[in-house]
Amino acid sequence: MNVTLSIDEQTVARARKKANALGKSLNQLIRDYLQKIAGDDDPERSIEEFERLSGGGHSQGWRFDRNEIHDRS
Repeated sequence: MNVTLSIDEQTVARARKKANALGKSLNQLIRDYLQKIAGDDDPERSIEEFERLSGGGHSQGWRFDRNEIHDRS
């Protein structure tokens, strides 16, 4: 579906720069935003969001040890 928007030129120019910095077209940036606010449940997008939010991890070599967790001493 095509939608017509009325947006001032300065806003469009700034939005195009932002989209370009993200490696997207302005159309794709707007589409992504609308899908996000509409509650699009795209499993692939959910995985990408989870990976983005989960960070790289900072365990510094620590490993889960079941025995330590259940040690009651």
